[in-house]
This record gives sequence, structure tokens and C-alpha cells, in this order.
Amino acid sequence: MELQIKNTLLKMKSNIKNILGVATAILVLLGLNAATNFSTLNLPFLDTEIRPAEEKKLISLKDFNDAIVDIAEKTNPAVVTVNTEKTQEVQLMNPFSFFGDPRGQIEPETQERTQKGLGSGVIVSEDGLIITNNHVIAGADKIKIRLYNGDEIEAELIGADPQTDIAVLKIDAKNLPAVTLGNSDEAKVGSFVLAIGSPLSETLAHTVSFGIVSARGRSLNSLTTYGDYIQTDAAINPGNSGGALIDMDGKLIGINSAIASRSGGNDGIGFAIPINLAKRIMDDLIDDGEVSRGYLGIYPSEVDQVMAKALGLNDVRGILVVEVEKDTPAEKYGLKDKDIIVSINGKKLGDTSSESFRTKIAAFKPGDTLLLGVIRDEKEMEISIVLGTLPNINKVIKDTPSKSLDEELGFSVTELTNNIRRQMDLGNDIQGILVKNVRQSSKAYERGLRNGDVITAVGRTNVGNTEEFYEVIQKNLDSNRKAILLTVERQNFKLFIAFELN
Repeated sequence: MELQIKNTLLKMKSNIKNILGVATAILVLLGLNAATNFSTLNLPFLDTEIRPAEEKKLISLKDFNDAIVDIAEKTNPAVVTVNTEKTQEVQLMNPFSFFGDPRGQIEPETQERTQKGLGSGVIVSEDGLIITNNHVIAGADKIKIRLYNGDEIEAELIGADPQTDIAVLKIDAKNLPAVTLGNSDEAKVGSFVLAIGSPLSETLAHTVSFGIVSARGRSLNSLTTYGDYIQTDAAINPGNSGGALIDMDGKLIGINSAIASRSGGNDGIGFAIPINLAKRIMDDLIDDGEVSRGYLGIYPSEVDQVMAKALGLNDVRGILVVEVEKDTPAEKYGLKDKDIIVSINGKKLGDTSSESFRTKIAAFKPGDTLLLGVIRDEKEMEISIVLGTLPNINKVIKDTPSKSLDEELGFSVTELTNNIRRQMDLGNDIQGILVKNVRQSSKAYERGLRNGDVITAVGRTNVGNTEEFYEVIQKNLDSNRKAILLTVERQNFKLFIAFELN
């Protein structure tokens, strides 16, 4: 009987020890020592291997909450609301025009309408420099900034870069609450972030939402030519574009730009332009009035697991050089077809898409020297390359023009990458550019141009890239020719589409 009682007591001691051990762990994780008001935890039956709670430095949930509040209070005043106005002439329908007019043709009436837009921006200098998205201010005749204190100031457009969707504004003000720029390269997946902006309407300005960095290195080719987006689940909605993505040091690490959504609202998938890229673009626009990009001169393709096995390489990740273009830095400094680029300046590429690789190269300046880690014939080597200059594809928007080239065309274009070729089952013999973002109100759409069409020629001039396309369009504008003839490939059929510029 005495032995049975002793065994029962030992069993109870073990169970209590386990329960209290779990309870202690929960208290430690949740930081509830402040709430329980205990300075020590006297836990019976615990052996000496478990340290008492008083020896552990605990942080309460309230401390964490106070830190978030402090960051929001310090950074929110640096976020502004961007209001835009664009005046358009609208042709009014004349009910008698269907039947004609016995006294002659009645001229259609026109009426001016003002289209208003809403976005966000971030003050990055005390003297009034503001970063926002190009799509927030594109084509605007007037840009007004509303500050945190409610003041409204008209803004000047310093410049914009449609290829990265970055624009820089300037307002005439001093001693503004500027945010500190962080290092977006250090933003790890899982890191806490705040998104600040003006979602949906001006009445919701300076909305703060909380989330994490969900992913890095996302490409959005349907929106921008270059992008290395930070993905976040912090709530982002229409109107947040151009707003701030803030890290837990209270520093700006991204410019909120886009969402992926089936509903048109927040589905927990938002994208921000890394501040390192945005700052690079901003500095170019301020210093030179245009953006210069590094140029390597290869056709890249992603080396995934299957391709690595096919090449006889087990765990290699990087970029396969499909083709080296002639008279380019890549050819000059010795890159060859079938080389595999595995690192840039000692930093491994890992799982990198060809679009992400192009963005990484374009983020460097012409004249920068890169040390590329390369595998050639299963042997590792390093090649030093001085980058050339990538010609501007879109002219930088400056001095608030009433319309950009894309506005006049009613659509935009992007390069025909190898990935797009594979998706569309296009052969290498078809050289051209891909049509995207065709506005349904445009004359190009009325005449039959659609997203996904491949433009191979403008008039009698073949176009193999976006630079050539815009050059030909600009020549038409310079010679006052408004009618444009496009040669288009669509699902292995050749079409001719003629339209007048808007």
C-alpha cells in the first residue's frame, strides 16, 4: 500500500512538472509576466535544469504594441495624398448626325471634362522631394499634394520612369517631416512591415496597416519592364499606390505600387518597389533628367532544377546564357553561349527568373564593373565585365506634359522575352514587341489592337525592340503624321491595323 501511494505521488509530480513546464513556456512566449504581476515563479517539483522565469528577459505584448504605435506616429506625417487632374475633350453625340443635315454637315460638339485621380506619396527630403508611382501622375495636367496637417500645395513633376513606375515630385516647402530611407536588401521574408497611404478615398488618408514581407524578387511584367518587387500581406488597396512600406526600424524600404486581386480590393497580396531601386531612379531623374541603365547584352534563361539536371549539374541555380549579342559588353569581355551565371559580385543568384536578372543588371549604372561567377563546361570561373549603356526605351516624362507617348497611342509595349515566346509558342524568326494595357477607349482598340498582339513593324519599318518602336512613333509625331500602320502577329496570323493617334 505504501509503495502504491509513493508511485502515485511520483506520477502526480511528473504530470504537474510537465503542465507547469508548458505553462512557463507559454508565459515566456507571450510575455505575460507583466500581466501576471509575478516577479518570480515558484514552481514545485521542477528540477534544476529549468531556469526560473526571473532569469529570462521577457518582452510583453504591450511593449511590442507600443513600438508599432511609435513607428506609425513618427512615419505617418511623411506620407502624403496625391491628387491629380487631367482635362480631356469628349465628343458629344449629335442626334441629327445619323440622318444628315440638308444645310450641310453638322460639326460634332465637344466638351471638356476633368478626370480626377488619387494616390499616395512619400516625403524623402525636408525641402519637399516626394517619391510616388508613375501611374499615379501619368498624363496629369495638375498635381496637388495634401500634407498630414491638411495643407495643400501644388507639385512640380521633376521626372518619371514608366519602366520602373517611379516618379519624383517637388513641392515648395521647408522643414517637412521626411522619412529615413532604409536598405531594402535587408528586408527578409517574414519581417514585420507597415503600409501607409490613402486607400480608396481622401477621407481614409494616412491609413496604417500591418503585415509581413511575404516574398522577395517578384516580377510584374504586365505592369513594368523592370521590377524586383517586395510582396507583402499588409493591406494595400487602390489609392495606396505611391505610399510607404516601413520596416520595424521606422525606415522606408518600399514604395507600394500594385495588388493581385480577384475582387479588385485587398486580398493580402500587395507589391512594393524596393527603396534601393526607387532611390537609384530618383537620383538619376534629379541629376540627369533621365534614367541610365547598365547593359550586358545577353538573352538569359532561368536555370531551374530540371534544366540543371539536363546540363549535368546537380544543385546549380542561376541564369543560362542562351545567346550573346554581337558588339555588346558580354561579347567584348568573353561571355559565351551556354555559360551559367551563378553570382554577381560574389552574391549568389539562387532561383532567379530571367526578368529578375535583367532588373538586377539594369539597376547598375553604365561603366560599373561586375564580377560574374560563371560555370562553363562544368568548371567554375570569374569574368569581370564593364557594363554598357542600355538605350532609353521610353523617354523620361518631364515638365508635366499633357500626354506621354503611351497616352497618345492608347497602349504600351514591352520586350518580347524568351519566356513570353515560349508561352505564346512564337518562333525565334518573329522579331517584335508585345502589346499590353490597351485602353478600350483608344482608337487603337477600336481598330482591333488587343493585349498580347506582337507588333513586328510600324509603317514600312521593322521593329525588333521597344526602343526602335518608340523612335519610329516619335518620327511620325515630329513630321505631324497622325495615322499609324502596324503589322501585327496574332496566333500565327499576320494582320495590318491602322489607326490615328489620340
